[in-house]
Amino acid sequence: MREIQDSIKDSVHKLLSDRIAFYNLSDYNVKETQIINTITGTTFIFKGLKEQSSGNIKSLEGVDIVWLEEAQKISKKSWEILDPTIRKTGSEIWISMNREEENDPVWKAVAQNPDERTLVVKVNYTDNPFCSEEMRYLAEKCRQENPDDYEHIWLGAPVSAGSHKLISYKTVHVATKTQLLGSSSPLIIGLDVARFGDDKTVFCFRRGRYCAEFRSFSGLDNVEVANQATHYIRELKPARMFIDAGGVGGGVVDILHDRGLKKIARAVMFGSKALNDDRYHNRRAEMWDELRQWLSSEPEVKIPDSENLCAELCSVNKKYDSRGRLQLEEKDEIKKRLGRSPDMADALALTFAEPVYDRGCEEYSELKENSIESLFRADANKNKSNSW
Repeated sequence: MREIQDSIKDSVHKLLSDRIAFYNLSDYNVKETQIINTITGTTFIFKGLKEQSSGNIKSLEGVDIVWLEEAQKISKKSWEILDPTIRKTGSEIWISMNREEENDPVWKAVAQNPDERTLVVKVNYTDNPFCSEEMRYLAEKCRQENPDDYEHIWLGAPVSAGSHKLISYKTVHVATKTQLLGSSSPLIIGLDVARFGDDKTVFCFRRGRYCAEFRSFSGLDNVEVANQATHYIRELKPARMFIDAGGVGGGVVDILHDRGLKKIARAVMFGSKALNDDRYHNRRAEMWDELRQWLSSEPEVKIPDSENLCAELCSVNKKYDSRGRLQLEEKDEIKKRLGRSPDMADALALTFAEPVYDRGCEEYSELKENSIESLFRADANKNKSNSW
C-alpha cells in the first residue's frame, strides 16, 4: 500500500512480477491488478490509501500482512484509519520508508518511541550484499560533494534545514514551548481562503512575536468568509488583515473593500513580484522567509503547540531560480507529500506580507470588556515590538 497510487504502475506490482519471472516461480498467477499463489491461495492486492474511503480501508481487517511502501508519505489520517483495522490474530504491518521530515506521521506514531511489539531496523546500502559497485561509487561521490544530501538519500536521515528545508523542525518545536503570554504589538490577521473542497479557510491572529491562535472553517462561500472577516475586523480592531487574493480569495477582498474596509483588508497575491525582487522569486517566497527569520531570531517567539501546524511549517522545500533568488516548491507538491494543503502555515506567512508599525490605537474607540478581543488582549509588559 502507498498513500497515493494513481495506477497499478505506481505500485510494487512490477517489482514482484519481475522477481517471480526471474526465479521462475510457476506457482504464482500474475494478473493485471493482483498476484495469486495457486497452491496456498495467498493473494497480493495493491491499493493507495488516500484513494480509499474509510469504509474501504476497514474492509482490509481480514488481511494477514500489510506492506506500507514509501511510508514517509503516509498521512496521519490514513495511518489512524489503517492501524486499528489490521487486527486479525497474528497480523502484521510491515513499513518501509526513507524519512523525509523529523515529524513524519508514521515515524512519530510507530518508530519514535517503539513499544514491545514493534521492531525497528535501520537498513542502508552498506547492509545490502547485492549493492553494485556503481551504486557504492555514487554514494561515495554524494558523501564527498554534499554531506547533507548523503545523510538523507543514502543513510535515511530526515531532510535537514540546511539542504532542502526552509524551516527546521527544531526551530518550530522550540517556538511551541516558549513561555510567552502575550504582546502589546498591533494585531495582524492572515486569511488563507480555501480554493478546493478539502482545503480550509484559515484565519491566523498574530501580535508581534506572539501568534495567538488559528480559526479554521470548511465549506464557506465568499460571502460567508467575508462576513467572518468583517466580524473579526469590527470586534478585534486589527491593524491589518492580509488576504490571499489568488483564486476565490479575490472575491472576498472585493466584498470587504465594498464594505469600506479597504484600509484594513489588504489583498496579497502569492505569485506576484516580491517587495525585494532581487532576493525573492515572488511574494510567497518572501513572506515565508520573513516567517522563517521571525521563528529563528531573538527574542523568542510563541506559536500554538499544534502537530498540524508544526508539520505544515516544516513541509516546504526551498530552491533557487536562475537569478539566485529564493524560490519555494509548488503548493501542489507540498499537498501531495503532506496529504493536505498547508493552510495554517500559509495564513501565518500572510501576516508577514508587509511591515506593520505600532502607531497606537487612535483609530479605534475603547473596546468593550466582553469583546472577543480578550482572547488576544495585550500583555503590556511582554515583548513590545514595533514591526512585523
